[in-house]
Amino acid sequence: MSGSHLEFAHRPVLVELVVDLFRPVPPGVVVDATLGGGGHAEALLDAHPHLSVLGLDQDPDAIAAATHRLARFGDRVTVRRTRFDRIARVVAEVLPGLGHEGASGALFDLGVSSPQFDRPERGFSYRSSGPLDMRMDPSRPFSADDLVNGTDEAELARVLRSYGDERYAGRIARAIVAHRPIASTAELADVVRDAIPAPARRRGGHPARRTFQAIRIAVNDELAILPGTLDAAIEVLVPGGRCVAIAYHSGEDRIVKDRFRHAESGGWTGPSHLPTPPHVTPAVKLLRRSAWRPSDAEITENPRAEAARLRAVEKLDLQEVA
Repeated sequence: MSGSHLEFAHRPVLVELVVDLFRPVPPGVVVDATLGGGGHAEALLDAHPHLSVLGLDQDPDAIAAATHRLARFGDRVTVRRTRFDRIARVVAEVLPGLGHEGASGALFDLGVSSPQFDRPERGFSYRSSGPLDMRMDPSRPFSADDLVNGTDEAELARVLRSYGDERYAGRIARAIVAHRPIASTAELADVVRDAIPAPARRRGGHPARRTFQAIRIAVNDELAILPGTLDAAIEVLVPGGRCVAIAYHSGEDRIVKDRFRHAESGGWTGPSHLPTPPHVTPAVKLLRRSAWRPSDAEITENPRAEAARLRAVEKLDLQEVA
């Protein structure tokens, strides 16, 4: 494991809102599907004595840090190293042993955590030199090096366009292929910067930000596994349980919005101006039609919170709905 668990001090985003949203849920277990350093979990456990936490994360550094941070809560915490798309299986394995058939809540804090960005050896950052890695689970075989140095130009451009909303995807993909082999994050950041027209480099933050985001999402299958995972999270909730998701990227937020609305509509995909047919049963209610966003004060204190969008739903009691 790289570094000590004490270094993995990720500052949770929208933590007061998250704590408040889980206040009314039934006593039981909240699945923190993106445990990270345990910041949200710690706040939930401190505020809500009626709740326990089942924490999932694929990053061994995060697991070690969260286990240390949450040790004071004793048997109110269960931690598993796994990717969040296994949520249904882990819930089925763990919750019956804790005396619960379903979860009282599910929390997703998507994207990458600050300590992963801040450690050059993990390869997530365009601001410092490190290996082309970007794997949240270091045991997985496919890394940023494989994508950057092994993917053809057309597919590379598609990844940058789809996952990074990168306007200059074609130019950047062409430059990456021309400069292969690229050995480090610093070298990749330089190649991307030089491929973007000079006037565009001066706006919208670091010129390599979107490219690095896109490569990270592709390497970790982040968007590909998200829709089914959200559906599974809603499925494992007990009536009155809540699913809360914080997204930092437009693609993530679109998926969260789509899956929550799909559950709210009972899967009804007909025109919105028509009434929902009587045989269609909604699974959840939206707790707010639009996303919550961080306050100006939180953004000032933690600039990485700026892109955050939080959405939440509550599981309905199907007998009451019927």
